Amino acid sequence: MSEPGLLSKLRTRLNKGDSWLTRDISTFFTADKLTPEALEELETRLLMADAGVDATQWLIERLQNDVNAGRIKNPAQLRAALKKYLVELLAPIAKPLVMPAFIKPFILFVAGVNGVGKTTTIGKLAARYKREGKSVLLAAGDTFRAAAVEQLQTWADRVGVPLLSQGEGADSASVIYDAVQSAKARNIDLVIADTAGRLHTQAHLMDELRKIKRVVQKHDPYAPHEVLLVVDATTGGNALTQAIQFHEAIGLTGLVITKLDGTAKGGILLAIARRLALPVRFIGLGEAVDDLQPFDAEAYADALIGE
Repeated sequence: MSEPGLLSKLRTRLNKGDSWLTRDISTFFTADKLTPEALEELETRLLMADAGVDATQWLIERLQNDVNAGRIKNPAQLRAALKKYLVELLAPIAKPLVMPAFIKPFILFVAGVNGVGKTTTIGKLAARYKREGKSVLLAAGDTFRAAAVEQLQTWADRVGVPLLSQGEGADSASVIYDAVQSAKARNIDLVIADTAGRLHTQAHLMDELRKIKRVVQKHDPYAPHEVLLVVDATTGGNALTQAIQFHEAIGLTGLVITKLDGTAKGGILLAIARRLALPVRFIGLGEAVDDLQPFDAEAYADALIGE
């Protein structure tokens, strides 16, 4: 179930309110027939919006079958078919993050390369879970990037949650280990650990992420309970590459897609759904605290198709 106002927010902000997929859809038809170029045009739009070859072919094949069977004869039928297949494609990855009450503290790792909005996402997650009545502790494990700890401290102050840090250059695994220990002692519900903003191509940095995971498992063999990767929708296909490589390295359990309000490439979620099948836990639609929203397949499909 989507949150109140999510659909209108998505429609307004996704691709700047321009439904690239069904723009001028009436011109795809002559009388009661789809023009020969119509599906080619849709295919081009999907590929240009980073939907990827796999997802694009999957969608176009289904639409072609409907056209051949005489089920698509007007714009309304094309919209309905598109909506149906988009939801079918996206529904399997629209899985909210669930934190069982018996896991305490719930340990949530957040990974991602620099510049994707990782620190902002952590702040927004802290605000969301605090609103829901959970006690939250942030762990400043990104100790190598100048100002990373300060940025996280700003968010901790803004949201009103504690932050555990050891300053620039400290050992990330040690910081996060101490945070979990502190959370246990203080009976805190949720630890959100910032892990270093790393390029997915640097093997030794991926090794560091694996080390953090091993160290935290001394507290809880099942930790971390969630490993979220933050990717920036504006980077298109590179976001998918990052997700694949981080997943291979550390075993992701979910994704956060940020900056969907600033791109004409909203198709990246289709590529992710087809190639990775990893749950998309949240999408980012702007700078405000409440602009991080659980991903809802139906609302997203509606926003792509427009009125």
